[in-house]
Amino acid sequence: MEFDSRQTVIIAIIVLLLGKLLKNRVNFFQKYNIPEPVIGGILASLVFSSFYFAFESVISFSLEQRDALLVVFFTCVGLSAKLSTLMKGGKSLVILLVIATIFLICQNITGIGIAWLTGLSDKIGVLGGSVSLSGGHGTAIAWAPVFVEKYYISNAVEIGIACATFGLVLGGVSGGPIFNYLSKKHNLKPQQGEANIVGFSQEEKAKITVDTAYNVLLAVCIAIGIGLSLHELSLELGFKLPIFVPCLFGGIILTNTVPYLWKSVPWASGKPTLALLSDFSLGLFLAMSLMSLQLWTLIDLALPILLLLAAQVLLAALFAIFIVFIALGKTYDAAVMASGYVGLGLGATPTAVANMTAVTQKCGPSTQAFIVIPLIGAFFIDIANAIIIQFFLS
Repeated sequence: MEFDSRQTVIIAIIVLLLGKLLKNRVNFFQKYNIPEPVIGGILASLVFSSFYFAFESVISFSLEQRDALLVVFFTCVGLSAKLSTLMKGGKSLVILLVIATIFLICQNITGIGIAWLTGLSDKIGVLGGSVSLSGGHGTAIAWAPVFVEKYYISNAVEIGIACATFGLVLGGVSGGPIFNYLSKKHNLKPQQGEANIVGFSQEEKAKITVDTAYNVLLAVCIAIGIGLSLHELSLELGFKLPIFVPCLFGGIILTNTVPYLWKSVPWASGKPTLALLSDFSLGLFLAMSLMSLQLWTLIDLALPILLLLAAQVLLAALFAIFIVFIALGKTYDAAVMASGYVGLGLGATPTAVANMTAVTQKCGPSTQAFIVIPLIGAFFIDIANAIIIQFFLS
């Protein structure tokens, strides 16, 4: 059974609203800041998996709009990033890059160790390490032929996808509890004067008008145009980046030039309308991503693989609490980035952003976190991961 684009959007909205409803009614979800798209998306994927087992029929979705929503979200993040914030985040970016590289090594060592203890090939340990977890589904699929052809692991694709799926789910539900623990232990509060990137208060609703919507839409479209030009330029120079990265830079360029060159122009940065568009695009993107997970691929995993994944989750949580948070200064921003890093280390950049969105909507904004974590996840980590994978396989 396949749903077209229109039907996919309808189902995603229903899934997202279901997640909001459950979060409002279930205290556990509120207490641990579980993202609403994760709640609804996982529940939907369980329902669709039950359909597969009952009728032996796969439900698939048309996901073209999903990628466009991700581009819109990160463009909004760029439009919210003032140069002063970026300068503050420069040190954190360098520190987290070093930490993330060390984590990739620890992730593979953990995978190899569990594989050795359970009698699996050490190459499966690497596959269940940074290849599928920090790398995500795309990296797992890209590297699978190497494991099949060179190391004779015939089910490398299934193992990689299953590990990436498991990591995506666990990464989405771990960030909130980690932030709560750090925030309460150190009594952390957000910086005063920062504007929300996602979410808005009841008082700000009155500030959302047709005129502000036009202003935001114009800024986003122009920023995406700049991003697409930067993307073409990067391809000509030999750099292959996810398209949302140059669009994020397009937003950064625009928001740090136009307001200073034309001060009379009403600008979108820091406005609740921009936060509304960010919230909308991210929520719908995550709902589409999670509801389309094929969880039945986990059924065929042997117990050793499950032990390997359990060890990786524990490693990521301890690393976020005792390494990431401390190295970034034990501040409110550091706690937000620690919650996002768990999603990044176990799943993907959108999972990290979802974790940070859930905690900042409840506790207060952290612009720095929404710049540093996506840049690490979208670009730097892929380069470091490719080098480290090659090292461990050799």
